[in-house]
Amino acid sequence: MDKKWLKWLAAPAAALMLAACGNGEESADKPAKEQEETPSQESSEQAEFPVTMTDAAGNEITIEEEPDAIVSMIPSNTEILFAVGAGDAVVGVSDFDDYPEEAQEVEKIGGQEFNVEKIIGMQPDVVFAHESALGVGEEGLQQLRDAGLTVFVVKNAMDFDETYGTIEQIGKLTGHSAEAEEIVSGMQSKVEEIKEKAAEVTDKKKVFVETSPAPEIYTPGSGTFMQQFLDIINAENVAGDQEGWVMMDPEEIVSRNPDVLLVMYDYIDTAVEDVYARVGFDTVTAIKDKAVIQLDENITSRTGPRLADGLETVAKAVYPEIFGEAEENEEDQAA
Repeated sequence: MDKKWLKWLAAPAAALMLAACGNGEESADKPAKEQEETPSQESSEQAEFPVTMTDAAGNEITIEEEPDAIVSMIPSNTEILFAVGAGDAVVGVSDFDDYPEEAQEVEKIGGQEFNVEKIIGMQPDVVFAHESALGVGEEGLQQLRDAGLTVFVVKNAMDFDETYGTIEQIGKLTGHSAEAEEIVSGMQSKVEEIKEKAAEVTDKKKVFVETSPAPEIYTPGSGTFMQQFLDIINAENVAGDQEGWVMMDPEEIVSRNPDVLLVMYDYIDTAVEDVYARVGFDTVTAIKDKAVIQLDENITSRTGPRLADGLETVAKAVYPEIFGEAEENEEDQAA
């Protein structure tokens, strides 16, 4: 469970894991505290300093000038910072930050239990925390505030629109509004293209999304980011009648008979093989059709610039005949 938690904090699994043990990466599905202003409302124009915004913890934060030293406490924040052009200012990242490659060279500040003293010693102009950490990390964040550091808690985005908002928000807070808006525009275009292709679906497939292996098989139901993914590509979530993140018995998965089974974790080398080998699963359509597919959990879960690519990955896995994967494979074989 520890490893699963490490990998799926950034994603919907944080909602599940926060209920059980705490934080590590962000959750696209953890209920968010209301903010006085939404990021998208605040980021329509190029940033000018000082900038004042209300963060996800309800605190009004003012950044007087473009920050020269930034600490990012979660992978999605880091990906956004580097994408908008603020990467050179990042002096500290979490132990889980692995993208982009440059982020791997930045000083690490810990994970769930971040090193307060180390962060204070870096003397950052701003610390970008995350709403998903409030349940377990608030004491440490308060220690940073008490030491005189500016802590901005980024909203836990629940859908694409909120993800766009957080990208624009971080862009404005770091003096990179134009770059952030360009990224959002590109993401929106890709999502619209995927929606248009998905309109070609005539035989909607049933999909089971597995975010942890047996014996505790968890899956996202309604009200989750993955539900939005499946809605966009015109697929049916076999757990869509369940709310949030649920543990489902293998027998129930078999009875719901998914056409495609997506494995969203990679800390087990034999994850796909293990699914095929499950007792009683031989009657499931996804097993018979060899449609158990492992995806990159980071691009499908981290609420940042690569999320539209994650949507496209899911679309190709579920409908390869529509989204091009089938043709690409045939070309590769012919070559």
